Amino acid sequence: MAQTSTLDRGGATPSAPARRPTAPRRSRGLPAWAVPYALLLPGLLVIGGLLLYPLYQMVEMSFYKVGLRQIRPNPRPAEFLGAGNYTEVFRSELFWSSLRNTVVFAAVTVALTLLAGTLVGLLLHRLGRAMSTFVVVGIMAAWATPPTATAVIWKWLFDADAGVVNWALGLLPGPLSELIFGTSDWSGRPWLNSPATIYLVLVVAVVWASFPFIAVSVLAGLKSIPSELYEAARVDGSGPVTTFWKITFPLLRPVFSVLLVLSVIWDFKVFTQLYVLAGGTTNREAFNLSLWAYTEAFSAPPKMGFGAAIAVVLTLILLVITGVYVRQIVRTEDVR
Repeated sequence: MAQTSTLDRGGATPSAPARRPTAPRRSRGLPAWAVPYALLLPGLLVIGGLLLYPLYQMVEMSFYKVGLRQIRPNPRPAEFLGAGNYTEVFRSELFWSSLRNTVVFAAVTVALTLLAGTLVGLLLHRLGRAMSTFVVVGIMAAWATPPTATAVIWKWLFDADAGVVNWALGLLPGPLSELIFGTSDWSGRPWLNSPATIYLVLVVAVVWASFPFIAVSVLAGLKSIPSELYEAARVDGSGPVTTFWKITFPLLRPVFSVLLVLSVIWDFKVFTQLYVLAGGTTNREAFNLSLWAYTEAFSAPPKMGFGAAIAVVLTLILLVITGVYVRQIVRTEDVR
């Protein structure tokens, strides 16, 4: 019996059956447009829980009369005052004196902090790598010191009886001390009694603790500027001042803008250092808005709704100042 071949007469193998086109698999993950929002969601939840919800509670509380009876166990309902707390805030003479102290202190401190930080940043840029690193570590220790510790240190330095400042000023020759300060007797001089000298010490303490951040930020910005620009300026005969205003400042304008906004926010709401230097809440002439809000909210008898209204006013002032400045920055960039 003859065997049948599996090959056809032409010797060709039979063609394989055609495969059906497979449909593209659907991704089980999020669509591409939703990925950025999903990554932002955890951070937004944290910000909402730690910042936005307390802010909402503060705004809501500012419309009520809230005291100990409203926060103790089995609390009584808070009395709704509407805009009554805000009316009382703006009618108070203490508001205007606190606002003046806040604005003047912030303006002076921001200017001195930016000036000192910029000068130190320029100096660090000229130093070698090893020395620059050593100085940065040293000054950042001041920035990392807790505000309470900073205030206590400066309070010791300006102590009337055992302070180093009075001792050092007492070493000056009498005629020189009379010429510069109008007095030569520094024994037992109280620096922390009057509002003027309290804020003088406060400016020194805050600038000392704040300028390292400015200096390191300016140093980081200087590292990004090409050295060829400075070499060309030297060839053209430009001095250090001209080089700074023609090259450094324009290129670091975004850095200075951010630092200015941050400094304004930080210095407007200074509380801890003033509380320690002023010795608590007894010297009402030395109040700024933050210390006044704290005093009204937590001193006996506590008026937490009134204190919340002061805090809301301070927040709105900061938002207005920051918003106007940021808008001006955006307009300047659009013109360019």
